[in-house]
Amino acid sequence: MLDSTESLKRFMRVAELGSFTKAADSLGLPKASISLAVQQLESKLHTQLFHRTTRKVQLTPDGHLFYEKSKDVLSEIEELETLFISDDSQISGVVRVNLSQPMARHLLIPALPAFLRRYPNLNIEISSEDRKVDLVREGYDCVVRTGEVAETGMMMRKIGEMQQTNFVSPGYLAAYGEPRAIADLQQHTLIHYQTSSNKRFDAFEYQLEGELHRIKMPSRICVNNTDAYRAACVAGLGIMQAPKLGAMEMLNSGLLVEILPAWTAPSMAVSMLFPHRRNLSKRVRIFMDWLSDIVQNQLTPR
Repeated sequence: MLDSTESLKRFMRVAELGSFTKAADSLGLPKASISLAVQQLESKLHTQLFHRTTRKVQLTPDGHLFYEKSKDVLSEIEELETLFISDDSQISGVVRVNLSQPMARHLLIPALPAFLRRYPNLNIEISSEDRKVDLVREGYDCVVRTGEVAETGMMMRKIGEMQQTNFVSPGYLAAYGEPRAIADLQQHTLIHYQTSSNKRFDAFEYQLEGELHRIKMPSRICVNNTDAYRAACVAGLGIMQAPKLGAMEMLNSGLLVEILPAWTAPSMAVSMLFPHRRNLSKRVRIFMDWLSDIVQNQLTPR
């Protein structure tokens, strides 16, 4: 029989991913070993932890309670295991982080080799997508978000600001000319953006004397992810307002150009969120402090 700590880890990964197969793949183990660990826990606890169907796996009410308690237990165990480690470079384990594709590509991943050399026993799982993930349910140690953050039960650390600017392609300029003042926008189109929560950005935003102004603009296209947003701008389909970080390569290569530099949207706050736990493990604290420094060094400090 597996030791209790290992069984808890396997149970939690199934709970977070909603799949025995995905849990096995993420842990590099056979699916049968994951199923056995959960079965042993259920037998020991005399309760059913998951509702299992051919299409999905969901926690039962008892499973939800056990999951929340298990997080605290594992956190305490990890804290005990590292209590007397004086050399932080010997810290081991996995850190799961979620952040946007541009931040993963341009900030985190280029700096990661040096971090992993410093902490050779740490492994990092990176998720980068446009949708808003459920940090607790999906089992992330921390997430980095831009813009307004309004979530209960989470701890938040503001770590910087991301500058925004206005972009078009050279082809767009050739076809429609360059807007040089706000009044010129009447003759132009904006690429609309819709978030995973169905919030639609359909107005040109700019700051003037500390006040935010919005100008509704027509569009021939609406997209729902950052890759399509940049691709639409490169294709000459309209004006894009976005953080400069994600468009830097396209600016340098000439695929995009900046316009209306005096009328840009406000900078976007960059925040790090993590579960409201009594004790964060040392490996997570080390990673979060390092990532905070990376963001602060590369972006405009708050």
